Order: sequence, then structure tokens, then C-alpha cells
Amino acid sequence: LVFTEEDKYGLYSNLLFKYFLAEGIVCGHELFVASAKEHPDNILKELPAPLLDDTHGEKLGDEAAAVKSEDFQDSMKIAWRYQNLPKIEASPTTYTKFGHYYDVSKKMPSELLQSIKWHSFYLHEELSSQPKMKACNMNSAYMRLLQSLQRIISQGGFDGTDPQKKPKNILRIGIQSLGSLLWGDDICCSETPEDAHSLTKFLYVLRGLLRKSLSACIITVPAHLIQNKAIMERVTNLSDMVVGLESFIGSERETNPLYKDYHGLVHVHQIPRLNSLICDVSDTKDLAFRLKRKLFTIERLHLPPDLSDGVSRASKQELAGSAKLLSSGCGAMAIGKKHLDF
Repeated sequence: LVFTEEDKYGLYSNLLFKYFLAEGIVCGHELFVASAKEHPDNILKELPAPLLDDTHGEKLGDEAAAVKSEDFQDSMKIAWRYQNLPKIEASPTTYTKFGHYYDVSKKMPSELLQSIKWHSFYLHEELSSQPKMKACNMNSAYMRLLQSLQRIISQGGFDGTDPQKKPKNILRIGIQSLGSLLWGDDICCSETPEDAHSLTKFLYVLRGLLRKSLSACIITVPAHLIQNKAIMERVTNLSDMVVGLESFIGSERETNPLYKDYHGLVHVHQIPRLNSLICDVSDTKDLAFRLKRKLFTIERLHLPPDLSDGVSRASKQELAGSAKLLSSGCGAMAIGKKHLDF
């Protein structure tokens, strides 16, 4: 169960959501897309087109050449005493095949969409087709979604009940903007919602369904709207992986020269753990993302070696103070009480 905290305007989390679904189509998995905001048919039509191996190799080679040219320009700015320090790899310089890569400027061909089997759950259609219901003190929209998932898992053979009849496949589940007002939940309205436990109960049952079936699920939630932090803590404990996206749009970091190469930060709050009481902690704590013309990349966040010549010493000290707000491990440049040495 992958839990994604949406960015403020839902732009980049929606793109990550589509990447997850596109990977399922390329791998031949069966899809289940649920949404209360836009129709799942429209979501699938907007999936990015996959890149062929040779095409991506060429693109990655071009980007590696661009990175090397940027490194050469940076080497002219870095003081001689810093040149021998270990270098931070922001992006891969050699082509390594891991999963598939996608071009966000193009849409997925209709032939690929027709080659797999997929199911849709559009809340407004479900509410109009069936009478109102409420059971187990849970939101009726969540109940309908759980019933639809249980039916598809049992009928599709994903629960392993009939392993001999058909070859096994994986069900990829995508649920968009869960917990928002469109789902009939009020946790985004007040600190003391009337239905505070519906989302928690839904995730508890959903995790049980995922554990006994061949399925994986990604959920996007507008976490910045949920005012009660206790609800977020319970939701985090019920998820396997929790990732938050923080966009620079409308914030001070959008115009900060320190972050000129990035569009936002990636916060990895929790990663899956097996047979252990605590989860593994990655060495890389500072991650940032940027949306290029064709690729959406997540890289290590590292500070530039120098700013433009027009930046005064006073503003540089202000930037050094703002850099302290970063988490530890940012290129060993913002560690301790010292200012950044540009």
C-alpha cells in the first residue's frame, strides 16, 4: 500500500499516480482505477507514453552529456580546496535498465490501453446506480469501493482461490484524492470531524485485502487539508510506504536561487519493512524532483557551488540561513552552525 501525500495543487502527485498506472499497463497487469474527481476513462487517456529502450538510452546519454558540461562549468567556480571532495551524483551518468521510462509530452497509444483489462470506479455513477447504504459506521462511498474491490479480486482470481484455472496476474489499484470532500468525508473540513474513523477503517480493510491477494495499491490523499494530525498518524501506520510531495509553486522557494533547478521536494516518511519493528532508513534524505519537457525525474538535492555574480553578500547570508531549514545530509554543506561557503 503506497500512500502519497498530494502537493498543494495536486499537479505532481497526479503525475506520479499516472506513472504507477502506466507501469502496470506496460507490464501487462490488470488495473482498477477509482476516483471521485474525474472519470477513470479520462485518467487512462492521459497516461504518458512509454519510451523504447534505445530511445531512452539516447535521451539519457544526452542528459549525461549535459550534466558533464554543467559539471565542467561548475568546476570553474569551485575553489581549489573543494575540488577533491567526493562528488554528489544528481542523476545517473550511465544507462541502467530499471523498470520502464515514459515521455510525459506524449499520450499512451490506444493499442496498449486495449491490450490489458481494466476496471473503473467513478463514485458519481456508483451513487446514482445503487441505493444509499451505510454499514459498520463507515462512509457509504468507502463501503461501495470496498465491495467493488472484493468482487474484482474474487472474480478475477487474484486471491489465489483458483490457481489452476488461469495464469496468475497482478492487480494494480489506483485511488485518487481519497479523503477529500468529493468522497463525502469531512476530515478536511474541521479538526473534530463527525466521521473521523471512516478513512482509518477503510485502510484497515483495504490492507487486509491487499495482504491476501496479488495486488498493489497507490492512494493519493490531500494531506495538507487534513487538520487533525492524529488522523494522519493513524493513516501512516496503516500504510506500507508513505511519500509526500512538496511543490515550490506559490512559496518562497519558487524564487529562491538555491532551488532554481528543481520544482519541489520529495519527503520519504516511511518505506516498507519486512520482519522488523522499524523501517529501514535511507542514506539519502534530501530528494527533489523536477519536471523536464519530457521526463519527470527525482534526484538528490544538492546546493549549487556558487550563485550568480549579481547576488550580494547580505542576500547570500540570507540564503545560507534558509538552507539550514533543509534536513541533514544535504551534500555535507549545511551541516552544523556554519554558513554556506560559496
